[in-house]
Amino acid sequence: MDVKIENSWKTHLTPEFEKPYFSALTTFVKAAYAQGPVFPKGNNIFNAFNSCPFEAVKVVILGQDPYHEPGQAHGLCFSVPEGCPKPPSLQNIFKEIEADLGYKPQPSGNLERWAQQGVFLLNATLTVEAHKAGSHQQKGWETFTDAVIQTLASQREHLVFLLWGAYAQRKGSFIDPQRHLVLTSVHPSPLSAHRGFFGNHHFSQANQYLIDHGQTPIDWH
Repeated sequence: MDVKIENSWKTHLTPEFEKPYFSALTTFVKAAYAQGPVFPKGNNIFNAFNSCPFEAVKVVILGQDPYHEPGQAHGLCFSVPEGCPKPPSLQNIFKEIEADLGYKPQPSGNLERWAQQGVFLLNATLTVEAHKAGSHQQKGWETFTDAVIQTLASQREHLVFLLWGAYAQRKGSFIDPQRHLVLTSVHPSPLSAHRGFFGNHHFSQANQYLIDHGQTPIDWH
């Protein structure tokens, strides 16, 4: 199957694209978009991959679903397009960055500036029906993104995995902490952020680990 995705990722993920589950997933997703509306736009489904080639990845942030309201999702977890107000979890992410590193939050919640530095912003499910959170779960996306994480964890070294919330921690439970830095906390959602997301210092820890392994740290502005 010819999936339109950045070439380095296509090289590593072609075996997944040839599996029966991915064919069934593709059929489901095409039908869902035909009935619509579904987010993100079709050309943004693989935006996380297209914005951050395989060998460029330094940090992995794992989300769950794309935003399911109009104008928010554009294929990068937690991120919103230019001009879109920051959702509550993203506001809390920037609050922690300010407390941890002293950076005043930028007005824009578009995290492409992170992706271009090597932050891979992956949702576990890459599509969602409008207004229906979780509507495309258990259709095959989780199998695919498990394979993505497994490929990164096994073929790269000294990555930083930021796993926020129980869902992300379960999904990343197989990552070897001797090979990579795995940082966990509760989710930045307003429901949980005060129980350990605030004060987790994940951004400074990630940068120190990158520096310790000879890599350029991330500018988290």
